[in-house]
Amino acid sequence: MDKFETITGVAAPLPLINVDTDMIIPKQFLKTIKRSGLGVNLFDEMRYGDDGAELPEFVLNKPAYRDAQIIVAGDNFGCGSSREHAPWALLDFGIRAVIAPSYADIFYNNCFKNGILPIVLPQDQVDALMDDARNGENARITVDLDNQTVTGTDGTAYPFEVDAFKKHCLLNGLDDIGLTMEKAASIDTYERDLAQSRPWV
Repeated sequence: MDKFETITGVAAPLPLINVDTDMIIPKQFLKTIKRSGLGVNLFDEMRYGDDGAELPEFVLNKPAYRDAQIIVAGDNFGCGSSREHAPWALLDFGIRAVIAPSYADIFYNNCFKNGILPIVLPQDQVDALMDDARNGENARITVDLDNQTVTGTDGTAYPFEVDAFKKHCLLNGLDDIGLTMEKAASIDTYERDLAQSRPWV
C-alpha cells in the first residue's frame, strides 16, 4: 500500500447524501478479486449513459476533475453493502481522500485498509470546501494527514480527528499484510524455535 503523503490538488464536489456502495461501484463489477481496473467503472451509472458514452454533466467527466484526488461529499457516504470493491474503485481512479460529514462504518474502515483517508468534518466546513471544489482546477485543497488539517483555497485550515493507529498505518503504507510483515523477524524466530523444540509438528 502506498504511503499517504500530503495531497494538494483538485477536489471533486459530489453534493449528494447517502451515496451507497452500489453507486460507487455497481454490483455487476464485483466479480473480480483484483484491486486494479475498477476505476473506469467508478460511479458507473452516473458517469455513463445506456450506450456507454460519458455523461458530460457528471463531475468526474468534466475536464477540471478528471484527475481529482479528493472528493467532497454529502452525509452518510459509503452506506449500503460492505463491498471492499468500493474503496478499490476510488483508489484505482486516483482518489486518496474523501471529505464528508459522516460515513458508513464498514466503508470508513475499509478506506483506511486500502490507502484512502476518509475525513469527517462538520457540515458547515464541508459546505465551505464544497464551494471551493466547485471552482474546479482553479481551486486546490490541501490534505495534511501528519498535521491533521484540510486547507482551503483561502488558507483556512480545518482540523480533523483520526485514530492514531489508522494514521500510523496510512503514513507508513501499512495494510493488514504490511502490519504482519513488520513482525517477520519475530515470526521467523518463533518458527525456528518451534521446529527445534517440536520437530514432529
